[in-house]
Amino acid sequence: LGNLFHGCGMEGLIELVNRLQDAFAALGQSCLLELPQIAVVGGQSAGKSSVLENCVSRDFLPRGSGIVTRRPLVLQLVTAKTEYAEFLHCKGRKFTDFDEVRQEIEAETDRVTGLNKGISSIPINLRVYSPHVLSLTLVDLPGITKVPVGDQPPDIEQQIRDMIMQFISRENCLILAVTPANTDLANSDALKLAKEVDPQGLRTIGVITKLDLMDEGTDATEILENKLLPLRRGYIGVVNRSQKDIDGKKDIKAAMLAERKFFLSHPAYRHMADRMGTPYLQKVLNQQLTNHIRDTLPTFRSKLQSQLLSIEHEVEAYKNFKPEDPTRKTKALLQMVQQFSVDFEKRIEGSGDQVDTLELSGGAKINRIFHERFPFELVKMEFNEKELRREISYAIKNIHGIRTGLFTPDMAFEAIVKKQIVKLKGPCLKSVDLVMQELINTVKKCTKKLATYPRLCEETERIVAGHIRDREEKTKEQVLLLIDIQVSYINTNHEDFIGFANAQQRSSQVNKSAVGNQVIRKGWLTINNIGIMKGGSKEYWFVLTAESLSWYKDDEEKEKKYMLPLDNLKVRDVEKSFMSSKHIFALFNTEQRNVYKDYRFLELACDAQEEMDSWKASLLRAGVYPDKSSFSLLIPSCHSSTTNPMAQSSLPFHIPPTPSWIFKEVFKQIISGISNGIKMGQIPIHRQLTEYLATS
Repeated sequence: LGNLFHGCGMEGLIELVNRLQDAFAALGQSCLLELPQIAVVGGQSAGKSSVLENCVSRDFLPRGSGIVTRRPLVLQLVTAKTEYAEFLHCKGRKFTDFDEVRQEIEAETDRVTGLNKGISSIPINLRVYSPHVLSLTLVDLPGITKVPVGDQPPDIEQQIRDMIMQFISRENCLILAVTPANTDLANSDALKLAKEVDPQGLRTIGVITKLDLMDEGTDATEILENKLLPLRRGYIGVVNRSQKDIDGKKDIKAAMLAERKFFLSHPAYRHMADRMGTPYLQKVLNQQLTNHIRDTLPTFRSKLQSQLLSIEHEVEAYKNFKPEDPTRKTKALLQMVQQFSVDFEKRIEGSGDQVDTLELSGGAKINRIFHERFPFELVKMEFNEKELRREISYAIKNIHGIRTGLFTPDMAFEAIVKKQIVKLKGPCLKSVDLVMQELINTVKKCTKKLATYPRLCEETERIVAGHIRDREEKTKEQVLLLIDIQVSYINTNHEDFIGFANAQQRSSQVNKSAVGNQVIRKGWLTINNIGIMKGGSKEYWFVLTAESLSWYKDDEEKEKKYMLPLDNLKVRDVEKSFMSSKHIFALFNTEQRNVYKDYRFLELACDAQEEMDSWKASLLRAGVYPDKSSFSLLIPSCHSSTTNPMAQSSLPFHIPPTPSWIFKEVFKQIISGISNGIKMGQIPIHRQLTEYLATS
């Protein structure tokens, strides 16, 4: 391995990577290594095929309407005295007729993808030896399409996009973004994709085609001089053959002479003619790829050696392996199942080793469901104050019957409160559904390590997911039983129960005893509704406390932009705009006052729905409730104490034997959430209900 790297000079770097690509392709995998390469990206009819053919000086790529390139083509150009082509899948056969090369590409594509214009990410490796080329390796990717053709799946655009992203998202990949000059550069599909993975333009090389087809009086000087949309590696302009030239079998050498003449004679491009054209593009790509390989080689070598050592250790473990020994298979099976169990437990319980820093794991998501989603679902429950007052009035009158009552009957209070408690069932069952779904998602993530054994992976996932679903109904029955216990007995002697006389007093005490101006949440949000004339949408660092919402220029919190008091604020959802992928919610003042400067609404945007739900839950903690046409509340109930005979009885929990700790935690959290949410001291409706009953 050391000799392989040290024995090749600068000229042999590209050949070295070509050999590695062939070796990995023969193995059917990339060994999790990212080889330095150049990926060619562009929309359909952008001129990608013509650019590649000009580099080879031969017609060899399939042509036609719709998607023609349906598999990645790894094109390896090697400087040689004779001219011929070789395919990795046709070892030993030399193609001297490039029409046969085209036919072989079409046949190999159809062999894997079929005849229905489908696509595949399995590459075709083609090596071309010629005295007319510079050593270079390019990966030709399918053109970006918008509309399915023939029997193509409806999500063909997303499939092509995913395949392209699979290549260009690698840090070791240079991006050759091909864009026609007769379209708006801002609408370039290639540059748009490149911008997503390379926002600074460090890995992107721009190629502008069809310069000869621009409208009269216009030119691409600003683009080619790297002024309009700057890229670190710049832009190169080329002029390809027209469709008429191709149909007329115009020679590529003659086309390149015509290209040279075009740049020398055009008044807008004359001063930069020596930096334009296909020969200059070849030279730049060869130099850029060589430099790129040289820069990434130390890291690449280190990764390769590390994986080699890992594979050697793995081979050592199987040195004395006997396939016919049944005990060996049983032991290996038990070890994999045990590892699955350990991984599952770590994802739920949390672990100090191998912490995922990219996304929340199963246990953290379940925690968010209980502490953010569940309280938010309680507040979202529909409630009409006017309707409730009418129900209270009817209940009191119906209980008194023909008589005129002097005192408010307890039965009216119980009837109304029980009806409200029952409404807790919806949010509770929804929370159970969310927890169960997250458990199943966690199972799927843990079975990925068993992917080497598809049958074992499938059966493990089926059995464990089925076991979780079987427990789901028992869990829901237990949650409903808990709510029924609350409904069955209203304990007015409990210390948390607020009597008629001190309802208002208790409510004010609760408000005064609230925690001071503590910080509830910090994070980035975009203010979405500022007009373009005033600077447009901007991202700020927001700090939410119990009393205000402030935002700063950055997370250092030195330059405060504004502080918004939370008094009389509410939150409502805003529909996503056609041009934006962000999720938006708005803050507004219930007294019709401006929230921020001369804006009635303050629209805040997040990148993900989950992030927006989390912010709304944090605002809820700060007392900013969702907007409704009617009154928002937490549903009332009287907390069952130890004096409640039903609460003292042992509950028939249906806890599965394994893994029991998960479901115990689910029950504990759900029960805790319900109990905390229905204490009378925390429920806004109780004060209004008792006040109404006291004055009725």
